[in-house]
Amino acid sequence: MTDLGTRARSAAGNRNTIVVAALIVLALIYPSIVSSLQSLPVIGDFVPATDSMVVMIVFTTMAIGLNMVVGYAGLLDLGYVAFYAVGAYTAGWFASEQFSQVSINIGAVGIPADLPGIHVSMWLILPLAGLLTLFAGIVIGLPTLRLRGDYLAIVTLGFGEIVPQFVRNADNLGGFDLTHGTFGITPIDSMGFGAIGARLGLPESFRQSSQRSEWYFWVAVVILLITVFCSVRLRDSRLGRAWIAIREDETAAAAMGIPLMRTKTWAYALGAFFGGVAGAFYASFKGGAFPADFYFNISVFLLCMVILGGMGSVWGVLLGGMILGYLNVEGLATIGSKIQSTGLNFDPTKYQFGIYGIIIVLMMLFRPTGLIPERRHKIEMAEGVHDTPFYDVQLEGTLTDRDQTND
Repeated sequence: MTDLGTRARSAAGNRNTIVVAALIVLALIYPSIVSSLQSLPVIGDFVPATDSMVVMIVFTTMAIGLNMVVGYAGLLDLGYVAFYAVGAYTAGWFASEQFSQVSINIGAVGIPADLPGIHVSMWLILPLAGLLTLFAGIVIGLPTLRLRGDYLAIVTLGFGEIVPQFVRNADNLGGFDLTHGTFGITPIDSMGFGAIGARLGLPESFRQSSQRSEWYFWVAVVILLITVFCSVRLRDSRLGRAWIAIREDETAAAAMGIPLMRTKTWAYALGAFFGGVAGAFYASFKGGAFPADFYFNISVFLLCMVILGGMGSVWGVLLGGMILGYLNVEGLATIGSKIQSTGLNFDPTKYQFGIYGIIIVLMMLFRPTGLIPERRHKIEMAEGVHDTPFYDVQLEGTLTDRDQTND
């Protein structure tokens, strides 16, 4: 039986590897085949453009980061958009003309060498944004993680509202313009490979390349793959098992010697790291960081991705993020145009969050563990349906009269 179980697990692992490899290959060639897919009858109109795929991947990356907090550690976070904002404004501070009082250029591409402001290479900005956001996650987490349940959700919601309000009004801090207020910080420098890359046939600057969308897409795929890899490794690590123990029963975890505050803070910090990297990348892709992008609905939207895919399931969140990301970017608009072509006056984009809410309600009713549930959640739901009656619980483990008679 042991050999059969080992073979089954090995076969399942091989199948998973083949599926993942096929998805990676499909993602890498997607920009080359998207025009052919869009020319197909019926389904062609529903194939997202490369630019839309970049946005979908960015939000999916943030959803996987949020899954570390909500899915692994069981900490309801309604302010994740704050980490997204910190990452985006990090790119704005270190890769734009925002601080024109100085002129610093460290590897930036596609701009004059004497352009005022701080201009650091975007390849360095991405990990820098992640580290600054990690620090922000610690700062936010330390005073809040002593709380549980609804109280924690309310406090994280408060921090999620404070950060956008701060960046909106931080254009005059004692006479210093930190965020440029409601106008945001723009333009933000592009990614690229510089003069060295140009000699190798690579674009010096993505923004100046005719294949701008394709290059941003490929970088987004790499960031997503790194995020998925780190998420899976963290889940299976000692720290990940401690997160899951806290999620299942915080009191029991503390009794077993797990340091609650430190372990929870790591969940917040590491989840924030990937949100910051995604925010900085998206700011470079859009060419700016604007306070109007960081509103509460983004946090709810990311949480819906986690719930739809399956809390704690990396592959489930990946699928749920791509589905809701597609509906948000192109899907609802395309469906609306098809409906209106039949003569009906209905625009789904006006009711997008109502539609997402209906999807989540239906998921909770018919598949509460998500599209691709985490194995532990799936087992709990399957075995926890039939409760033992109170009378049987009292007699459970004892020898009844009928048992004695049968003996």
